[in-house]
Amino acid sequence: MKKESKRLGDKLKTILKLLLTALAIFLVFRKIDSDQLWEIVKTLNWIWLVPVLILFALSKVFTAFRLNRYFRTINLYISERLNLKLYLIGMFYNLFLPGGIGGDGYKVYLLNKQFKTPVKKLIQASLLDRLGGLVAIIFLLFWLFLLVEVQVEFLETTLWNGLMLIGIIVTIPLFWFLQKMFFTDFLPSFWSANAWSLAGQMTQIICALFILWSLGISENILAYQLVFLLSSIVAALPLTIGGVGARELVFIYAHTYVGIDEATAVAFSLIFFLISALVSLCGAFIKYKLPKAEN
Repeated sequence: MKKESKRLGDKLKTILKLLLTALAIFLVFRKIDSDQLWEIVKTLNWIWLVPVLILFALSKVFTAFRLNRYFRTINLYISERLNLKLYLIGMFYNLFLPGGIGGDGYKVYLLNKQFKTPVKKLIQASLLDRLGGLVAIIFLLFWLFLLVEVQVEFLETTLWNGLMLIGIIVTIPLFWFLQKMFFTDFLPSFWSANAWSLAGQMTQIICALFILWSLGISENILAYQLVFLLSSIVAALPLTIGGVGARELVFIYAHTYVGIDEATAVAFSLIFFLISALVSLCGAFIKYKLPKAEN
């Protein structure tokens, strides 16, 4: 009975996500000129997307290293090669199989079954992995809010700039305090894991730069990157399939405040999603073999 209820719940969540995705995509294309978007795509300089693909994949290698730092803190030792394979499989599950167990849940199940690592510790490691990525984005956002002129009166005040400076100073210490309070066992990996978080997010910012160049954008780069980071937070919420539609809506509604082109912003967002989907799809073809747990 419980299994049937869970399956029904998963199906309902998937249907809801599909509906929200369809609604978000409808709102996006209702807001923009489809002909203008197509013209932008036709003039795309595809050669710049080669380094985008490489750098995006590299960013995921960095974040996989971050997760393995957490694993090793709880005495779960798997090779970086195996960890990367499981990470890519998890990306595939998260993007293409959104209604079921999910990528994080699948890894928790496998590692608990094979190595008998407590489920609670594995869930904490997965949660910290997500939080580490979010903290890196927030830290970089504080910098960009200082550098980008936003057409909102309050965001151009001395008070706001002061708050951004405070944010830069306290973000990492606050995250350390949070980890000390609720994830004490993982403290030894704090600095190395967060270094990999920043490396991964900075690599994606460089990805964003190359995508903009492929679209012929050479001005107002930091504004696009600011909205890109904001959209990354929204896309991470489990509302739509792979963040499709949600990310584009952020670009649509933010363009008037930071002076970016609406159709170009949507084209940028769609290209980034396609790159992400292509890398995630690799997880479907990966074969792995878990080593035997030591007694």
